[in-house]
Formats: sequence, structure tokens, C-alpha cells
Amino acid sequence: MSFFELFNKGGLVMYPLLLCSLFVVAIAVERFRYYRSADTELEKLLAALKPKLKAADWPGAAAVCTQTQGAVSQVLLAGLTRIKYTSKLESTLENAAQLEAANLRRNLGYLDTIVTLSPLLGLLGTVVGMIQSFSVFNVKSGQPMAITGGVGEALVATAAGLCVAVLALLVHSYYSHRLDAVVTDMEQACSVFLDSVAGDE
Repeated sequence: MSFFELFNKGGLVMYPLLLCSLFVVAIAVERFRYYRSADTELEKLLAALKPKLKAADWPGAAAVCTQTQGAVSQVLLAGLTRIKYTSKLESTLENAAQLEAANLRRNLGYLDTIVTLSPLLGLLGTVVGMIQSFSVFNVKSGQPMAITGGVGEALVATAAGLCVAVLALLVHSYYSHRLDAVVTDMEQACSVFLDSVAGDE
């Protein structure tokens, strides 16, 4: 049985499931590109930044952050732009980190929705298919095989819904772990930054 034949046997509910699967793939690709640009080589950044911070060379430290890509460098750069306001420095770093975390978290909520929605759509397709299989028309026709065959076809929708949900769950879990890793790097870098500034006061 070809994919198209199997798809058609799943009923109309297969079309929204197809859209959900395409949406998952689109989010996965978009997030991959974004996270690649948001990644920061933390050890390399801190190695270049610590001498500048120790010498209170704020323009030099800002230049290091500007030349380094990633969410961590952007958070530190936000702090360096307000280095003269040490009383507000911690809140500045916190706000910048929250903004970067929100950008990293963008679109992941849709995956969470698809994880819940896809099995329900599959179940709906199965229920509709079973209702059609057990219709009075099939029973009166004296075709018991039509009933069992119809149930088998109806289960295609459930299987498709579960497959889409599993795919969405894997993508969501992967990027959630990457988000946690980036947030941890931001916290570590901000701690080093604040300790260096406090030592110069």
C-alpha cells in the first residue's frame, strides 16, 4: 500500500495532521538556525573578556562582546552599555537575559500544542471512521468484513496523530534542553561580569 493510499484511508483528519507535521518541521528548521546564531563559545568569550574587565577596560570589553556572536555576548553587551550605573547593572543584565530567553523560547509553545492536539485529531478520525464502519448500511448489506476493514482503516488516523505528536515532542524536548544550556551560560557569564565589576569598585 502506497503512502497516498494510506493517507486517503485515514480520512479528512489526515489533512490537518499533515499541516501539523509540516509546521513541526518548519519550527525545527527555524529554531535550528536561530539557536546556531545564539550559541556562544563561553570559555573563549570569558577568556578574552576577563583581562578587559580586570583592567576596567569597558570599551575593550564591549568590543569583545560585539565581535562574538550569541545570546551571552548580547546580554553582557547590554550590561556594558550601562556600566556607569552600577546600582542598576544587575537589573539590566536580568532584563537582557529575560529578553534573550524569550527569543529562544519563541515558537516552542506551538510544539507543545501540537503534542496535545495531534493525538486528539487522530482519535477523532478513528471515531468517525468507526462510526462509518458500524453504520446500519454495512450491517444490512451482510458484509462483516467491511466493518473490520473499516476499523483497520480508521486506526490509520490514530497512528498518524501519534507519529506527529512524537515528532513534535522530540523537537520540543531537544530545544528545551538547548534553551536550558544557553540560560545556564548566561547566568555564569553574568556572575563573572558582576564579580569583576564589584571587584573594581
